[in-house]
Amino acid sequence: MSSLIIPCVLTSPQDDAAQLHKAFKGFGCDTAAVVNILAHRDATQRSLIQHEYKVMYQKDLNKHLKSELSGNLEKAILLWMYDPATRDAVIVKEALCGETIHLRRATEVLCSRTSTQIQQLRQVYLSMFQSYIEHDIEQSASSDHKKLLLAYVSKPRYEGPEIDRNLVEKDTKALYKAGEKRWGTDEDKFIQIFSESSRAHLAAVSHAYKQSYGHSLKKAIKNETSGYFEYGLLTIVRCAENPALYFAKILHKAMKGLGTDDSTLTRIIVTRTEIDMQYIKTEYHRKYKKTLHDAVHSETSGSYRDFLLSLLG
Repeated sequence: MSSLIIPCVLTSPQDDAAQLHKAFKGFGCDTAAVVNILAHRDATQRSLIQHEYKVMYQKDLNKHLKSELSGNLEKAILLWMYDPATRDAVIVKEALCGETIHLRRATEVLCSRTSTQIQQLRQVYLSMFQSYIEHDIEQSASSDHKKLLLAYVSKPRYEGPEIDRNLVEKDTKALYKAGEKRWGTDEDKFIQIFSESSRAHLAAVSHAYKQSYGHSLKKAIKNETSGYFEYGLLTIVRCAENPALYFAKILHKAMKGLGTDDSTLTRIIVTRTEIDMQYIKTEYHRKYKKTLHDAVHSETSGSYRDFLLSLLG
């Protein structure tokens, strides 16, 4: 459920390239024109525009955007210009190997993606950076958090809705025995179940856990684990239950209190616009009694605000 609004009558990629080139000419950049075009084109259309721009002007559009734009708008639009798998690969690479390591950010992206999305990300990652994502995880993460990420990116998972009730019951008991029932925690059992299970299966396990033991699996995870390992497990189970609610909560946290976490705000809106933003908007309004549009409008300004609001539809 994408929130992207594409015009009924679409101009050609050549015309879009020409309009962008015109926006860059003269003193200063016509950011309104840039936003008006790029915020209303899907991944395929953006790719065609980049191709035509190169043919027509012998210049790389992204490099031109980088030289003409600045601040949060520049970061948001450059991120938007990638296709989803390439964008995820760039975010994870920067989080694992940038000047500052952002393990929480890498965990958020990896543990919230479907099995298919992760396989695509891995392929793009290798071709772009000549490095296996597993290698970079090995270098940056540690202990149980590292084991969880390595297992999660390497094991394909079933993506259908069917579940095996007997296996749900078995895994529910196994998680209880591995955590709350014993002294200390069997982290490997958590890693195994969380990295091998489909979302439908984990959601059923989470429901069964509450029915059997009187409190949520998420509470058990918080009691039994900590740090990035805890965050990874919680991300996986929350996205199994309701990914839209998970992202709505991250967006709310990014805008809560004094100042805005623009990096997170940009990342979530840009990466989810073409996937499930309509659901996220619904969950945000349901939980916080305020539209996501209004929240973003009050926390941002200028062309950056215009761009994000255009993506939100």
